[in-house]
Amino acid sequence: MQETAVVTVFLRHGTDVLLLRRSDRVGSYRGRWGAVAGHAEGDPDAAARQEIREETGIDPHESTTLVRRGDPFTVVDADLETRWVVHPFLFDCETRDVDPNEETAEHEWTAPTAILRRETVPDLWTSYDRVRPGVETVATDRQHGSAYLSLRALEVLRDEAALAVTGQDGARDWQGLRATARDLATARESMPVVRTRLDRAATDAIEGGGTPERLEAAADAGLERALAADREAASIAADRLQGARIVTLSRSGTVRQAIVGAEPAAVLVAESRPGGEGVDVAGILAASLDCPVWLTTDAALAHRFAAWNADVLLVGADAILGDGRFVNKVGTRGAAVAASHDGIQTVVVAASDKITPATDPDLEERDRAELTDDESVVVANPTFDVTPGDVVDAVVTERGVLDADEVAAVADEHRELATWRR
Repeated sequence: MQETAVVTVFLRHGTDVLLLRRSDRVGSYRGRWGAVAGHAEGDPDAAARQEIREETGIDPHESTTLVRRGDPFTVVDADLETRWVVHPFLFDCETRDVDPNEETAEHEWTAPTAILRRETVPDLWTSYDRVRPGVETVATDRQHGSAYLSLRALEVLRDEAALAVTGQDGARDWQGLRATARDLATARESMPVVRTRLDRAATDAIEGGGTPERLEAAADAGLERALAADREAASIAADRLQGARIVTLSRSGTVRQAIVGAEPAAVLVAESRPGGEGVDVAGILAASLDCPVWLTTDAALAHRFAAWNADVLLVGADAILGDGRFVNKVGTRGAAVAASHDGIQTVVVAASDKITPATDPDLEERDRAELTDDESVVVANPTFDVTPGDVVDAVVTERGVLDADEVAAVADEHRELATWRR
């Protein structure tokens, strides 16, 4: 039997993946749905990127980011006398514009759970299962913001519910699905948006009868609602900041959308240690905007406000507390206080699902080894800090600009959503 190494590559845009139906021009599995795929002689990583370019027309270096390589597995096709060694990959993709080659009869961006309901190439779900998010993804990811992780959490819940609906071996029953929802909702105590969005989906499912079908639908609706909320919050902020000289830090998809929509006169980005994600953000904005994009160190940011003639400090939030304070990447407090001192407004843009009744936030500590391996030194290496509400000029959400009373009212709403876990 012939052994052939292949790659299966899932491109994800938002919460959808790209599926391709194989044409009559291919040698095997004609008419079936698959992902980007091809032979992987030698270097599967290079083959994955080559197949992205050849089968979609998307530049894998400019428009995609590797999320995960899955462990390879074997699929035996006795009819073809072939043992396929499958190397699964998942990439986040910045575009939906696809120019397929002759190997594809049609293509569709859709929820990955569609794989469970279509005629696909062998073991396509097994490939996706090896790269899809799980509870551990939400609990351990230190590279992405809370809005991104809330989407991943809802995807986990949707996928697990769909496995139950379609009767897959090993699928969780209703009580198991509730336990998964509970685990996801508490996976990141520092990120209430994860908890709130899971709470809403679980509450909707329970009120709808407590079935896997209802939970899958509620998770799908939650994903659509979350994406719409983030877009609307960004749009409202962009309208407010048209043509401004904007300062920002850390990585927030909502902030990035707002900046692009504002068509700013200039942007200044702090490097955003620890992690340094501001460096990548500056590069992305420079490629997206027709204006100067500056990058500076965290230590120099406050000094640059006045010298750079900044109009506004625009930041996201991992949590907006019911008392008006907000939690964001460490360094935000110092930047906001300095901006207030210099008469520069601070604007927070975030979906209202980030509002929480909590008053004692979990600020998460990073690895002490990032600073020193000297065990005689007491290390504080927080991921987040807390900024007082009195230095914030506006909290912009998809519901509009919220005042203190409105923030408190939303916090009360979210407290009620959590009752299913008690």
